[in-house]
Amino acid sequence: MKKLLTILFLTAIFAGFSIAAQKYPEMLASISQNSPQQNKIWVGTFQLVWNEFSDNIVKGPVKFKDFESDIADELNKQEFKKSELSENAFYIAYGKTSAALKEHIEKAIMEKFGETSELLNRVNWTDKSNAYIVYAMLKKDFKFAAKFDAFRTKEKFNYSKEKYKYFGIDKESPSYMYKAVKVLFYNSPFDYAVALQGQNDEVILYRTEKNSSFKNIYESLQERTRKYKGTKEFVAGDRLKVPYLSVKQEVSYPQLCGKEILNTDNLYIAQALQTVDFNMNNSGIRLKSEALMDIKTMSMPIPVDAWGRNFYFNKTFYLFMKEKTKELPYYAMRVQDLSLYKYQGE
Repeated sequence: MKKLLTILFLTAIFAGFSIAAQKYPEMLASISQNSPQQNKIWVGTFQLVWNEFSDNIVKGPVKFKDFESDIADELNKQEFKKSELSENAFYIAYGKTSAALKEHIEKAIMEKFGETSELLNRVNWTDKSNAYIVYAMLKKDFKFAAKFDAFRTKEKFNYSKEKYKYFGIDKESPSYMYKAVKVLFYNSPFDYAVALQGQNDEVILYRTEKNSSFKNIYESLQERTRKYKGTKEFVAGDRLKVPYLSVKQEVSYPQLCGKEILNTDNLYIAQALQTVDFNMNNSGIRLKSEALMDIKTMSMPIPVDAWGRNFYFNKTFYLFMKEKTKELPYYAMRVQDLSLYKYQGE
């Protein structure tokens, strides 16, 4: 398996999560400076934007004048690339800042995804100091191989006071649902993982109390999967319970902004933004993420600112999303406080 990126812990990106520093392509900041650090999330769109900026505008690694950035150094490794995604899953564009470029991007994402942008209007497209825009959108919308049962009774998550909606498979569920679940391993009632199957994608759920980097968790999951000699099929007597999940947040990267970039004509990053809109219910997954970098020309110094196995995901767990034919996940999250991810669907 390809070496995953190490990214350092940031403190200001998504309003509600904290995104940890780890060797995995997860250079996102926290959703809120006041949010608990036990919840983490990563999505690959900002890395795609950084790659485009580095390869096509800077023509090399992005380095700052009189400033060493561990974050930029990790992004410069480009260990997550668009080759980890199918062409129909993403859109990337860059160019000179202009109204024509904005119109081009808006038309392209509407034609490809039927989507509008939440970030493009954040740019002053007529500002003469604006030099370049780099933009990306990632879109995934797929159904599971079978629609799971929506459980009527709400339950707690991690001993919470509030109760939440769950879906899955119980003793009354029809056996055709079993095909939508691949067992990766079941080592104990505290250590197990499954992959919910879509046509081209899968959603990996790993139940564990560990709080480590996504890299360490994913590698541990893979190692356990390789070693497991038990039944890989979901069979009669097994149970599945998964919470409905929603995430809708915006991220900024102030640590990368306002610093002159070496080997350029006085360019600096004015805005570095990312959004995520994620929903998982008993039918499938919907994921939309955007990333944008607004690059300006620096005209003056900028301030640096024994009854069967129970696969119940009703306590802390990790979630990874990947295309079946690819090596790296394109989305990852650790769920410990479900109130931050309360489902917003029907």
